[in-house]
Amino acid sequence: MKRASVRPRRRQGRPIAAVNSKRSFDAKSFLSKVGDGKTVSKYRKNHAVFSQGDPANAVFYIQSGKVKVAVLSPQGKEAVIAILGAGDFFGEGCLAGQTRRMATVTAMADCSVTRVRKSAMIRVLNGEAAFAEMFVAYLLGRNIRVEEDLVDQLFNSSEKRLARLLLLLANFGKDGKPEPVIASIGQETLAEMIGTTRSRVSFFMNKFRRLGFIEYNGGLHVHSSLLNVVLHD
Repeated sequence: MKRASVRPRRRQGRPIAAVNSKRSFDAKSFLSKVGDGKTVSKYRKNHAVFSQGDPANAVFYIQSGKVKVAVLSPQGKEAVIAILGAGDFFGEGCLAGQTRRMATVTAMADCSVTRVRKSAMIRVLNGEAAFAEMFVAYLLGRNIRVEEDLVDQLFNSSEKRLARLLLLLANFGKDGKPEPVIASIGQETLAEMIGTTRSRVSFFMNKFRRLGFIEYNGGLHVHSSLLNVVLHD
C-alpha cells in the first residue's frame, strides 16, 4: 500500500527566519536610557563632570551640549585639549587600564550626559557587535583628528590653526548641518587650543569678521567662506 505523503504544516505568522533572528541593537537608545550601570545627568554651565585625579571608572556620552577637556600642569597652568559635543564619548581611558582621570571635563553650556559604568560598557562591547563596531569607528575617527591637530600645530600658521578650529567647532566636515559656535568659547580658550596668545586670536577674529568669514549675532556664526583661509597657501 502506498503511503500518503505528509507535508509539514506551515508555521503561522512571521517567517521562521524572522522569528529566530536576533533583534538589531539600537546604540542610541542604549546610550539615552537609564538602566543597569547607566545614569543620565544634567550639568549646568561651568559644572565639572569629573576632575583631574578622580577615579576613572566610567565612560561618558554627550547627548546634548558641549564640554571642555582641560589639563592642569603642576605649576597651575591650564591647557584646553578638546571641546566635545553631542554624539561624542569621553572618559574611555578607563577601558585601557587608566585608574585616574588625566583631565578635567567641564560643561560649557547646559548638558545632558550619559554615564556608563566601566563593567557595563565592557559587557555591551563584548555582547553587541554593532555597538562595538560603532565605538571603535568613533575612537579611530578621533585618533585621526588628534593626528591632524598635531600636523596643524607643527606646520600651519596660527591664523590657519584658528580658522580650522572655528570650522571644526561649527561642525563643518561632520555629519549634519553646520551650527553656530556657542558664545561661551572665549578668546583665551581658543588661544590655548591653538597654541598662541589671546592678542593674536583677537587680531585674527577681527580680520575674519571684517572679511565676512564670521559674524557676531547672539553668538559666533562661522561661514563656509572661512575655508579659504585654511586652503590658501
